[in-house]
Amino acid sequence: MRRTRLGARDASMLGLGMMGLEPLDDAQVRELFGTARELGVDVFDHADIYGSEWHACERRFGEALRLAPSERDAIVIQSKCGIQRDVGGFDFSAEHIVRQVEGSLEALRTDRLDVLLLHRPDALVEPEEVARAFAELESSGKVCAFGVSNHTPAQIELLRSAVRQPLIADQVQFGLGHAGLVAQGVAANMEGLPQSEMRDGGLVDWSRLNGVRLQAWSPFRRGFFAGSLFDRDAPKALRQALQRVADVHGLTPSGVAAAWIARHPAEIQTIVGTTRPERLREAAAGIDVRLSRAEWYELLAAAGYTIP
Repeated sequence: MRRTRLGARDASMLGLGMMGLEPLDDAQVRELFGTARELGVDVFDHADIYGSEWHACERRFGEALRLAPSERDAIVIQSKCGIQRDVGGFDFSAEHIVRQVEGSLEALRTDRLDVLLLHRPDALVEPEEVARAFAELESSGKVCAFGVSNHTPAQIELLRSAVRQPLIADQVQFGLGHAGLVAQGVAANMEGLPQSEMRDGGLVDWSRLNGVRLQAWSPFRRGFFAGSLFDRDAPKALRQALQRVADVHGLTPSGVAAAWIARHPAEIQTIVGTTRPERLREAAAGIDVRLSRAEWYELLAAAGYTIP
């Protein structure tokens, strides 16, 4: 399994998202976790809001695995907070952040989060509040490193005006079905083409310049949950291109979709949310395959983006 840096530590290029964990029984959770570890996956991505109630999926993880200290030390557990349940909106107040982290730690049966991400931007954010929460969580040893999700460079810089810890990661939706982060740069300066509109402040380039690791969530979805890359109603040209490249490299289409993300020199981590060990194996196989430039651009064009 290819490796990259996540802040100060080494981490797998593939991470396992835990949003679907709640319905699994103990044996299924252990099988999924065991498969991940066998493949070299050591990043496990949670959020306080995953599941039918606060911390439901985190609790399923903690109860089913009951990790020994050595097992816990060998993995990266990251979680997210900030999205509100029921009432809607976001809350980046110091009290909310600290309270939610403490709930996550209890549910996960661990003494610390390796990474805490702020879950989507809060339009009402006060950077000093975030800084106060992060300082408390770091000094108490409850969180080792911090980051964000779905933030633009300017939103990260605003947080940096007060937060003293490095913001090491930004988790964003990215993949062949949601590739605007790179497609807009490919078509830069093309007047009248919506693809060329810079909506995220050049996040991919900015992250490379500033040492922020991008993590791709929903990497195999089209649009904002419009369907899978592999559905029959996905673009035919894309399905054909995925299969052609898969045949060349001995992969499945999902392996190719993972390889496409991993090919980018930004070393974007892929967070795959499957609960099926065989799907995890397919994605993992693609991480170590280096696509050619021609293959990478062929797939981007087949996904419906303009290549000038």
